[in-house]
Amino acid sequence: MKFPDRPVLIDPCNGVNKPTGLSKNLIRSWLTVLLVGLIALVIGLRPDIFGLDRGLYIGFYQILLILFGIGLMTLGASNMLKAFWGCDEKPLLVDIGSRMVATGYVICFFTALADAFGFGTNPPPEVLLGTLQSRGVIIGMIVICAGLIMMVRFKIPEDKSLTATTE
Repeated sequence: MKFPDRPVLIDPCNGVNKPTGLSKNLIRSWLTVLLVGLIALVIGLRPDIFGLDRGLYIGFYQILLILFGIGLMTLGASNMLKAFWGCDEKPLLVDIGSRMVATGYVICFFTALADAFGFGTNPPPEVLLGTLQSRGVIIGMIVICAGLIMMVRFKIPEDKSLTATTE
C-alpha cells in the first residue's frame, strides 16, 4: 500500500507553498457554532426567558445544558481564532492558548459535575449547582478567556499583491 506524498492527511495546509488568506466561510461557520452555544448556555442558565419551567435550583439537566453551551462556545471561539491564522506559521503562544482553553473547559466540567461524581456535598440523586461549583465554573471560564486572548492574531499581514507601488 502506497501512502500519498502528504504525511498528514488531516492538515489542509500541509504541502501548501504560499500562505492562504482568511477563510471567511470558515470563520462564519465557527461563529455560528459559538452563537448556538451561547443560546444553549442562556437556556441552561435562564430557561424562564424561553417560557420553560425553572425549578428552585439549577439541577442536573440544566448543568449538562450549561456545559454543552460552554463547550460549543469554546469550540467555536477557539477554532474561529485559529481560522484567522490560516496556513501561516502559528507562534507557541497560540498552542499554549489552545491548551489553556481546553484546560479551562475541563475545570468547568469537573467542578460543575462534582456532585454527580460524588465529590460534592449533595449525593448523586440530588445533583445541584452550588456556590462552590459555580465559583469553579467561573474560574474555568476565566482560564478559557485567558487562553482565547492568547490565541488572538493582533497583526494581519498585508497582501503585497493588492498594494500598488508608486515610484
